[in-house]
Amino acid sequence: MADADIIPIGTRGKPGRGTGKRPSAAARDLAGKQPGKRATQPDEQPDEQPDEQPAEQPGAEADAVPTPDEAAVEPAAPRTAEPTGEQTVPGAPFGAVPEEPARPAATTRDRSASPLVGIPTADWLAAFQHAARELFGDAWEPQLARFLAFLRRRVTGDYVVDEYGFDAEITTRFFIAALRPIADKWFRIEVRGAENIPSEGGALVVSNHSGTIPVDGLMTLAAVYDHTGRHLRPLGADLVFRIPVVGAMARKGGATLACNEDAERMLRDGELVAVWPEGFKGIGKPFSERYKLQRFGRGGFVSAALRTGVPIVPLSVVGAEEIYPLVGNVPALARLLGVPYIPITPFFPLLGPLGLVPLPSKWLLEFGEPVRTDEYEEGAAEDPMLVFNVTDQVRESIQQTLYRLLMQRQSVFK
Repeated sequence: MADADIIPIGTRGKPGRGTGKRPSAAARDLAGKQPGKRATQPDEQPDEQPDEQPAEQPGAEADAVPTPDEAAVEPAAPRTAEPTGEQTVPGAPFGAVPEEPARPAATTRDRSASPLVGIPTADWLAAFQHAARELFGDAWEPQLARFLAFLRRRVTGDYVVDEYGFDAEITTRFFIAALRPIADKWFRIEVRGAENIPSEGGALVVSNHSGTIPVDGLMTLAAVYDHTGRHLRPLGADLVFRIPVVGAMARKGGATLACNEDAERMLRDGELVAVWPEGFKGIGKPFSERYKLQRFGRGGFVSAALRTGVPIVPLSVVGAEEIYPLVGNVPALARLLGVPYIPITPFFPLLGPLGLVPLPSKWLLEFGEPVRTDEYEEGAAEDPMLVFNVTDQVRESIQQTLYRLLMQRQSVFK
C-alpha cells in the first residue's frame, strides 16, 4: 500500500483535471460531451490542433482515452465533490460546466414600419368598396369607371376645346356641379318658362343684372343647363378677362368678350348666348334702386340678333338684389384700383371675409316669350329706330315681369 500511487478521485493521470491540456475522460463523460470536444462560445474560435503529436511518456496508458467499448465495460469510479470554485448546474452531472443562456439575436428596429403593414388585401378591398359606395352611390362602379376615363382623357389631352376656349367637359363636371348645390340649397332657385328656350339652334337670352357681384350670371348658367341640357355662352365685359385666374376660368366656362363679332359668330353656329345689357350699372346700383332697370346700352345685342335671325328670350331674375345690399361706394379707391366701384354692404368690410358670404334670398327666374327677329327684312339691323324699338320692347318685357314676380313673392327669404 505504501508503494501505491495516490490518484485523486475524478482524474486518471496526473493530479488536477486531466493532463493539463484537456479534462480527463471521466470528466468529459460526466459532462455529457463527445470525447475530444468541448463547448465553444459564439465568439470563440476553436483551439488549433498541433501538427505534431506529443511523444508518449511512461504511464501513458493511464492517460489514454478509452474507446467506447472500454467505457461500456469499465464503469467510472464514484467520485466526491471537489471544491473547484466553479458553479454547478442543479440536476446536471457533477462537474458539468454551465452553459451561458442563449442571447437573443440583435434586431434593428425598422423605423419606416407603418401600422398599416400586415393588413390583409381583402380588408383593403372592402374599405375601398365602402368608400366608393359612399362617394358615388350604389352604382359606384360605372361612376368610378367614368371618373377614371375622365382623368385619362385629361392626362393624355384627348378632349375638345373650341375656338373661344370653351371646355364643355370641365364646365359640366366641375363648374356646374359646384354651382348646383348653391342654386338648389342656398338660393332655392325656382325656374319658370324654361320651355321658351329653344331646344336647338341659336338664341339670345337677355337678362337684368343685379347683386353687387355677378352671381346671377353663374346661377343662370346652372339653371339653364339643368332644365334644358344646353350650355349658356355668356358675353362678359373686358374687365372679367383681365383678371388672371377669373379670365381663364371664364373662357373654359364658355364666356367670351362682349363684342358683336363674337356674338354673331356664335349665334350663327347655333349657340345659346346670354347678355346682360345693364353691365356694371346694373350690379353696382344702390339698394334703394333695386329692381329698377338701367339703360340697355345702344342695343348692340339686338343688332346681332337681327343679323343672325335668332329669337331673343327675355329673362327676369328676382332675389339677386338682396344677396349683397349695396349701401355705399368708395369712388376714389375704385378709380385707383381701376374697377367700377368698391361696394360697401351692411356686412362688408365690417365682418371681413365673412361679409362676402351672400345672404340666402329666395330666387325666381322666369324666361319670357321669345321675340322673333327672323320676320324682319334683311338689313333691318342697320335701321337705328328699329333697333331702338326692339331694345325697348325687350327691356319693358323684363321690367314688367320683375314687378309681377315681386308681387307674387311672399318674403325675401322664403
